[in-house]
Amino acid sequence: MAPGGPDGTAATLRVLVADDQALVRDGFCVILDAQPDIAVVGEAGDGEEAVRAALALRPDVVLMDVRMPRRNGIEATAHICAATDAKVLMLTTFDLDEYVYDALRAGASGFLLKDMRRAELVSAVRTIAGGDSLLAPSVTRRLIADMVGRGTATGPVARRTAALASLTARETDSLRLVAQGLSNAEIAARLHVTEHTVKTHMSNLLTKLGLRDRVQAVVLAYESGLVVPGRPSRE
Repeated sequence: MAPGGPDGTAATLRVLVADDQALVRDGFCVILDAQPDIAVVGEAGDGEEAVRAALALRPDVVLMDVRMPRRNGIEATAHICAATDAKVLMLTTFDLDEYVYDALRAGASGFLLKDMRRAELVSAVRTIAGGDSLLAPSVTRRLIADMVGRGTATGPVARRTAALASLTARETDSLRLVAQGLSNAEIAARLHVTEHTVKTHMSNLLTKLGLRDRVQAVVLAYESGLVVPGRPSRE
């Protein structure tokens, strides 16, 4: 999120909306532009346009449809996340495992279905812009189930897995609990520490592991075998 103004007020969130259906795109724009703290700075009708617009406009958040022509939303997301600091919120009508996993691996910070209420969309944009991830419990369950059939980590994931050794015991505990879907407040209660301490642990472990946000931390926790579906966590 952009920093606040000199008077201490929150800065306007800059949003790019990418969807190949004009009516859907227009609807999102109307909903978001009606908010006092959000401004739609651009639109895109396909993945190529989304990448170009994100590089030129540098939005805080990109609403990204999964299925688009020329370049799909997942490929566009990977490019945008690698080249900018924008947070990507994936939107789709298809509640399928492959899209969830691939979107999160590409760097998306959240995943929502298009049948959400308008208040949920606005809240999601603010949540993502604030640096938090947006993983609904149903999405987390599918992600965990998908991890069961995945093979040994390679490449960047393997390097990050090796970096797990650099985490402190409490940072490792925090990562395990995040991977189970617990919030900062729930982790704090489980570990008998303050919520501020948990936030510090999360910030430190993301930095050490070279991760963008909690979503990528969840993916890594399962890919590395730190957390195994069905096995009780150690604390």
